[in-house]
Amino acid sequence: MAGASDKARFYLEQSVPEMQDLIRRKIFTEEEIRSIAKKRSAFEHKLNARGSSASDYARYAEYEINLDALRQKRSKRLGIKANSYTGQRRTFFILDRATRKFHGDTALWLQYLTFARKQKANKKVTQIITTMLRLHSTSPELWIYAADYAMSERGDVTEARSYMQRGLRFCSRSHHLWSEYLKLEMIYIAKIMARRHILGLDPTKSEETQAPDAADMDGDLIPVPSITIEDMGSEHQSSATAHQKIPEDRIASNPALTGAIPIAIFDSAMKKFPGDATFGAQMFNIVACFSRLQCTGRVLQHIVNTLITAAPTAPATLDCSIREPVVGLDATSKRLPGALIVVLDRFDSTMRRLDSSSNRLERITTSAIVSRRMVQWILPYLGVPELDPDIRAVLTSMVKTAWEHCLSDIELKEANVQAETTALLESLYAHGFKELIQTGLEPALRIWPDESRLQTAKASSP
Repeated sequence: MAGASDKARFYLEQSVPEMQDLIRRKIFTEEEIRSIAKKRSAFEHKLNARGSSASDYARYAEYEINLDALRQKRSKRLGIKANSYTGQRRTFFILDRATRKFHGDTALWLQYLTFARKQKANKKVTQIITTMLRLHSTSPELWIYAADYAMSERGDVTEARSYMQRGLRFCSRSHHLWSEYLKLEMIYIAKIMARRHILGLDPTKSEETQAPDAADMDGDLIPVPSITIEDMGSEHQSSATAHQKIPEDRIASNPALTGAIPIAIFDSAMKKFPGDATFGAQMFNIVACFSRLQCTGRVLQHIVNTLITAAPTAPATLDCSIREPVVGLDATSKRLPGALIVVLDRFDSTMRRLDSSSNRLERITTSAIVSRRMVQWILPYLGVPELDPDIRAVLTSMVKTAWEHCLSDIELKEANVQAETTALLESLYAHGFKELIQTGLEPALRIWPDESRLQTAKASSP
């Protein structure tokens, strides 16, 4: 214990000049300084003794962060110009000791990075990321964190790509890492297209091909920044006219804008997971979030064609194939009627092909999964008041037809069927299909009588 006490005393003595200065400036009273010294002493003795844990370091760092925040508030209220370097340095020192001792604890590393980013210590963040990735090279989440920092904070897509590609060397079997790499490239294309639009390089661009809104993206995506021509400076305003002289066909053939990179990422990912239609559908959904980009249709079509070749009978493949024509189309879009014709044709041919299958279980399961997913993306269209009455009638008929296929799956009595059927019944009820859900409520309650949500739906139905 003598060694631990000596270390604790050494670290505490280093903070004596700081505490004396706080008393002299009347930021803290002598009683408060004694309380701070006592608290620090308790922490230091605990950290330097045997049996200290990562949570002890985390609590100590959190205490110092809160203390420094209080010091800054009091300094501001008293009109005292106080340097925050001392408090920042102390917290960095604690977290550095923590990560050296518990280098396998990723939560500590993330706390260290969060604090460094909040302090805008960019050089320190880079050093922490380098050390962290060297020690945790097989953690996909940390590679994603590093790429997100490079893209969102530094705006360096080259560095972000480097992190993703290095991460895939160590984590080539990570679905999440491949998906995030695809997201990164789609976000980069969205940023390029947004800037071209601001510079006036897309004068003929229609509403169907605009960059995606932030609401169209998942919560963990890097949003496309709101940039105005005024923000970019007068020199960019004058150069916009010069850039318009670039031939449009030359710009359209640029692989960075035509989706060549996302397609290459998808192909590489599918080589690692051959025949995995579920993973392919996940990547389809990621690209669909950027449905207003010009290249999205080409990328989605390539994904569908690849899935049809690799797993033609998988439910995920059939769902993507049926849904692909209407991805990104609003309820008021002029292209929606033509797209719905293609959807109906694909759905009917899919159901006919499944009906001819000799495997009854596979036929029932696949048709029900595809039908449930089709109903799920149709219902939001029906919730739009401006929807054309004729289109509404067609979509309502499609829901009723798909619901008949959904009912055949209830008898399988599987847990995932129970959850999906219950959620679908609730959605149908919310969109006014009160008579339709009666055909599903009775058999569902007969099989799952204890399902509270089904009982609630039955009680509220006519």
